Amino acid sequence: MKNLFKKLILNSYGRYFNTLVLFSKRKSAITTFQVFSKVRKGRVLPSQKKYLDAVKDTTLRIEDHDIQTYKWNGTKDRILLVHGWESNTFRWRNLVEKLTAENYEVIAFDAPGHGYSSGSNLHLPLYTECIQKIIETYSPKHIIAHSFGGMAILFNDYLYQNDGIEKMVTIGSPSEFRELLDHYQKLIGFNNRVLKAFENYVYERFQKNVDDFSSSKFVLSNQKEGLLLHDQLDVLAPFHASEKVHADWKNSKFIKTKGFGHSMHQPELNDQIIAFLKSEPIKTDFT
Repeated sequence: MKNLFKKLILNSYGRYFNTLVLFSKRKSAITTFQVFSKVRKGRVLPSQKKYLDAVKDTTLRIEDHDIQTYKWNGTKDRILLVHGWESNTFRWRNLVEKLTAENYEVIAFDAPGHGYSSGSNLHLPLYTECIQKIIETYSPKHIIAHSFGGMAILFNDYLYQNDGIEKMVTIGSPSEFRELLDHYQKLIGFNNRVLKAFENYVYERFQKNVDDFSSSKFVLSNQKEGLLLHDQLDVLAPFHASEKVHADWKNSKFIKTKGFGHSMHQPELNDQIIAFLKSEPIKTDFT
């Protein structure tokens, strides 16, 4: 019954967009984009509060949002952690434990609409600008990102090429905005007239076509050392996304897993990430 109700709600969005576009393409596009970028989960849960409150650092004003940052002190290289869609900094707790045991200094933050940060919507350019401000504020040496966060850090490097960043890690990350949009269209059920209006709005707002938002294109000019991790059975971000990015990222390594899921919290994977940061040999096949 719950799934049926959810399907009816999604279909009602599609019918609304299909009707609205007949009267105003622009209004239809804006509304479709707002629904697409709406964050529905990822706020701090009661079970997460104690952990996060203990490591709060400061709040930064970025792109009209109050962004909550976190810090774990250490004497070695500074690491920036970037979470994914509808998540928050709590998702890093297992990796943070290993990083701090190695005496790395760790920085993290909640994206707009997530965790303790303000807002209710998130899109790739906004996340990228938040990452840039965090980089300028904290000067990390390496960046580790999960899911949508991985796409954001690669777009950030494409735009800014921050020289202080040496190594980048993406975990279970999508690559193509086009694929995300195709999934959204099928999920909601809006027609190609709405899709075209959406694409035109994206170009008008960001001066880029939908197909330009592509991690496999972003990394063509990326000179940093990269590590990608992805599970072959990932149902949220397709495995082929990281395969393609790895093929186009000249200085990257790729860890393949099977049955590890999308979150990839496993200790053995965190060990490989730390080995990569330390320039030690890594195991690349967990299938």
